[in-house]
Amino acid sequence: MILEVKNFSKQYQGQPVKAVDDISFAIDSGEIVGFIGPNGAGKSTTIKAIVGINSIDSGEIYVDGLDFSKYTIEAKQKMGYVPDEALPFDNVTGRELVHFVASMYDVSNEDRDARLVDLAKLFDMTGVLDKLIKSYSHGMKQKIAVIAALIHNPKLWILDEPLTGLDPNSAYNLKQLMHKHCEDGNSVFFSSHVLEVVEKLCDRVILINKAEIILDCTIDELKKKQKDLTLEEFFIKVTKEHNEFLEKAKKDDLSVEQNENAEKKESEAIEKPTKEEI
Repeated sequence: MILEVKNFSKQYQGQPVKAVDDISFAIDSGEIVGFIGPNGAGKSTTIKAIVGINSIDSGEIYVDGLDFSKYTIEAKQKMGYVPDEALPFDNVTGRELVHFVASMYDVSNEDRDARLVDLAKLFDMTGVLDKLIKSYSHGMKQKIAVIAALIHNPKLWILDEPLTGLDPNSAYNLKQLMHKHCEDGNSVFFSSHVLEVVEKLCDRVILINKAEIILDCTIDELKKKQKDLTLEEFFIKVTKEHNEFLEKAKKDDLSVEQNENAEKKESEAIEKPTKEEI
């Protein structure tokens, strides 16, 4: 098991509800798992907890069998992360960034240089490696982030909206790279709003909505559930049903609370003596 998330919850300070509420899932070696859901459902919060950016309010995370809370550095050594935000390293060159990341993961200079040559060629970045990252386009920044995240050949590759800003050739090469990474015995966990890509690329899909996982199944199982619906149509249907369920539960809870309050007031009125009784 490359990744295990057990009963993870997170609530941001000042927010009335949890961003993620008691979710659990696991990823095996060789799997590409798509993490999908509406904006604000909890995808990025979960990913940032796995890679150590977000703290964990409750629950456990294991990376390749290592308890992240006890073996944080060792667990991070096994992961590569491509964030959804722009890289903050504007005043270094692409090559300097990759060299720095490689040194953080104790990659030998020989392995680093060989991998960098291959990855830069794949993403058409060879000619700009020695230019400052602040001169890169959004797509180029995304590509150098992908290269940096793979330079140490991580067991678990985590990508948050990785296709954003990529040209068609680079997007295709990235998807091929995901497949190759898993064929080598590693795993890929990525979030995306491009559902057609998720359907074609993934072995499994995890759907999160309103901070809860409402679907976790293989693509074959998903196709049986979809019936004649596209993944996009199925996604809309399932999230709508879940939202309606939560709304009904909220109304039922409110109704129960109102009834209890009414009964309490009635009971207090009966028990309280009147002036005549006094």
